Amino acid sequence: MKLLLNKDLMDKMADHALGSYPMECCGFVFGKDQPDGRIITEVHTTTNSQQGDQRRRFEVDPRDYLKAERYALENEITLLGIYHSHPDHPAVPSKHDLKQAVPFFSYLILSTEKEQVKKTTSWQLYHQQFEEEEIVIKTNLKL
Repeated sequence: MKLLLNKDLMDKMADHALGSYPMECCGFVFGKDQPDGRIITEVHTTTNSQQGDQRRRFEVDPRDYLKAERYALENEITLLGIYHSHPDHPAVPSKHDLKQAVPFFSYLILSTEKEQVKKTTSWQLYHQQFEEEEIVIKTNLKL
């Protein structure tokens, strides 16, 4: 699966990740499914509601999920998934990420180190395993 997004949206996620460092950040990605992949048209930040150590875990409040789902319905777009950061860790899903994942969602992971995003990846859950999605960033994508 291919994930297509505008550079401005990638920058918004990166700014959130770097602004939250050394804690994990999280947010929602919205858009549309197309025959040749997914197009992300919006990115919304949300609060990491994880109790305890937010350097290695994130949690999205169920009320924030409901708000995101309502927003998608009202705006005739699809809640495509979640993004979150991995401070000082690779952009690969953890065992905790796998345990929390649901099919259909794209899970974007931004690997951060102090003042930079080292790598961004995206994953979907298939048959209890993550498969990596190709991320295509366009500077002039018409959304």
